[in-house]
Amino acid sequence: MPAFGNIDVAEAVTLAGAIPVFADIDPVTYCLDPLAVEAAVSPQTVAVVVVHRFGQPADVPHLHEIGQRHGLLVLEQGESETPYAEVAQRRERAAYLDRRLRGVRTPEGSGGHTYQQYVVRVPGNGRPDRDAFARAVRARGVECRVPVKTPVHRMPDFRRDVCLPETERAADETLALPVDASLTKREMNRIVSACNALGGLLQPAF
Repeated sequence: MPAFGNIDVAEAVTLAGAIPVFADIDPVTYCLDPLAVEAAVSPQTVAVVVVHRFGQPADVPHLHEIGQRHGLLVLEQGESETPYAEVAQRRERAAYLDRRLRGVRTPEGSGGHTYQQYVVRVPGNGRPDRDAFARAVRARGVECRVPVKTPVHRMPDFRRDVCLPETERAADETLALPVDASLTKREMNRIVSACNALGGLLQPAF
């Protein structure tokens, strides 16, 4: 299961009598990386818990293939259903931000992305850069939030000595910007102006 997300899934695994084993995520989808899952499978593994994140679907076909090959259950945790009209509006606003934002890495949306959250990356040298950027954006009247403040493998009840570089990087760099269907053109412009005005705070991403 992924460590990038809420603690609820790990708690549910524990309540079922199993021990959570964390695998790294794909840096584009923020969902389980099939190669990392393959590497984490052991004779004691009984299931793969797939969590779709931010409206971006996981690579379910590949994960099911791994499950079939190793005789594992593949369990999916979906996100709340959003009416098609609202999804279309969110995609329209996401496309607007994709075209205009500078100084942050915009999400690489696939055709199936529903943009439950519009998650950007603030490049730099770790959490202080992202958090400083978030404070400055809020000061300009734009609501934003850190989507995953602490990965589950860093939490006391589930602390593991495991190497999850993409999970760690995502926890330090990601920021969710507004993309609600109710946002007006003026509000969208404010988001773009606030973020683009801060480009000078960021180091170029290589």
